[in-house]
Amino acid sequence: RISISCLLPASWHFSISPVGCPRILNTTLRQIVVIGILAAAVSLLYYSLVVIRNKYGRAYRDKRFHRYLARVTDTEATDTNNPNLNYGIVVDCGSSGSRIFVYCWPRHNGNPHDLLDIKQMRDKNRKPVVMKIKPGISEFASSPEKVSDYISPLLSFAAEHVPRAKHKETPLYILCTAGMRILPESQQKAILEDLLTDIPVHFDFLFSDSHAEVISGKQEGVYAWIGINFVLGRFEHTDDEDEAIVEVHVPGSENKEAIFRKRTVGILDMGGVSTQIAYEVPKTVSFASSQQEEVAKNLLAEFNLGCDAHQTEHVYRVYVATFLGFGGNAARQRYEDSLFASTVLKNRLLGQQTGVTSDSPYLDPCLPLDAQDEIQQNGQIMYLRGTGDFNLCREIIQPFMNKTNETQTSLNGVYQPAVHFQNSEFYGFSEFYYCTEDVLRMGGDYNAAKFTKAAKDYCATKWSVLRERFDRGLYASHADLHRLKYQCFKSAWMYEVFHSGFSFPVSYSNLKTALQVYDKEVQWTLGAILYRTRFLPLRDIQQENFRGSHSHWRSFSFVYNHYLFFVCFLIVLLSILLYLLRLRRIHRRMLRNSSSTSLWIEEGLPPQKIAGPL
Repeated sequence: RISISCLLPASWHFSISPVGCPRILNTTLRQIVVIGILAAAVSLLYYSLVVIRNKYGRAYRDKRFHRYLARVTDTEATDTNNPNLNYGIVVDCGSSGSRIFVYCWPRHNGNPHDLLDIKQMRDKNRKPVVMKIKPGISEFASSPEKVSDYISPLLSFAAEHVPRAKHKETPLYILCTAGMRILPESQQKAILEDLLTDIPVHFDFLFSDSHAEVISGKQEGVYAWIGINFVLGRFEHTDDEDEAIVEVHVPGSENKEAIFRKRTVGILDMGGVSTQIAYEVPKTVSFASSQQEEVAKNLLAEFNLGCDAHQTEHVYRVYVATFLGFGGNAARQRYEDSLFASTVLKNRLLGQQTGVTSDSPYLDPCLPLDAQDEIQQNGQIMYLRGTGDFNLCREIIQPFMNKTNETQTSLNGVYQPAVHFQNSEFYGFSEFYYCTEDVLRMGGDYNAAKFTKAAKDYCATKWSVLRERFDRGLYASHADLHRLKYQCFKSAWMYEVFHSGFSFPVSYSNLKTALQVYDKEVQWTLGAILYRTRFLPLRDIQQENFRGSHSHWRSFSFVYNHYLFFVCFLIVLLSILLYLLRLRRIHRRMLRNSSSTSLWIEEGLPPQKIAGPL
């Protein structure tokens, strides 16, 4: 017997017993039907709850993931009709020219843990909004009054792309680098004053005194590090166990517990003149001496990328060092100067004629086999012929690292905090990529053993064979004869800088050489706008504070309203079912009573009193 009682909406009692069962349905089958209906309703409810939980439990992570993919692969034209888009402009005033970059980002989501989702603006043809002019701004050192006219075409270009209604709230940053650094301070000041005076007259951009400055090499390195890690998504929070994390002792909070967050990547950038290294130092550093500590202060940058100075989850300690003269071309020049001086001295002392004529050239192990070259200095010519000995070349250039015996030092004896090689990752740009990819065709994941073998084979290959391969187009499209001739030297130089200078072990396997990140070149200007606009989300966060106090209840009530709906649906379904069964039972009794009365009448007997239905 199955008995069900309910007090609402009316007091009633219902009982299913074997007596009232229809013939078609026996007791067991009827119970199976009822239980089946109940099971189906419960299954529907459970399925709905699982779907809701999966949907909202993963909502935040999915949102971040899709936002990250959008930033990486988004090549659509910027929707300038979107009123929620904000814009920012950065002018990179370099030594050879100036480039302007226009960035855009949607309204901040109000979460203080998230950074602005900044990306490069694209025009109607889906091309990045970038423009470059020559010469460099430092060329106007003697005529600073012409600087504003020089930079005006760049700003007019940006003004055409940024919606007119957004001009007054669009920050403009003019940041000058290497070319301006070498000028006297008085000339730097004159150039910046002309910009600060004239630009506000002709343009409505948000441009204050702090928006035009000469940045140091350290700042430029920090901005480059920020830009790369932002594009790689290393500033986003994650609960994914597959993500590489690192234990961080936040600067200024030594008494607090360490935090765990995504592992950032270090960058290695070897240009023609200089080499730069930048990486996060997650733990508190120690110094071998007070002098070393003083030097380290100029190489360690501590900054907060978050909009709230009291929040420490976006506080980073980054080591940045730039080494002039350690770029690929500058290193070759230093090598040739040393070679010329030592050979001339040896010829004078020993009465030799090495390198004086092409018939008695100096045998250079850093040139491919049988390749010929010349060094010209002070009207004299020194002739070289390559022997293609990669290992000997490495030995010869090792002294150019200027290493010292002092602990925790790198190139030129400069302080370098320890790198946790087992839990670190580096990206190598410029010459690190060209050396591995242009000729050797092995860019990407760096393997010291494979690189050494490929470099040895290349150096030992006859120059005539290399020329033939070049003519057949077997090398990268932008590789030229200059690259072919000095590939042997630059491969040895890159190897020594990485392993001897920066002390990376030969077994290190977390270096990736790259020209672009996700098929696009990442400029330090991206890091600059990220850092300089880090306080802008405060406005959106303040607007979200009131709604934020109710947002949890809204999401809570939204989910649990679904629960309530399905529970009510289940109750109504059961009520209808029970009501139909009760009606069926009453109908059966009435039929049975009527047939019994007819039987008594046929037999001529008075009808018996039959108890009415309960």
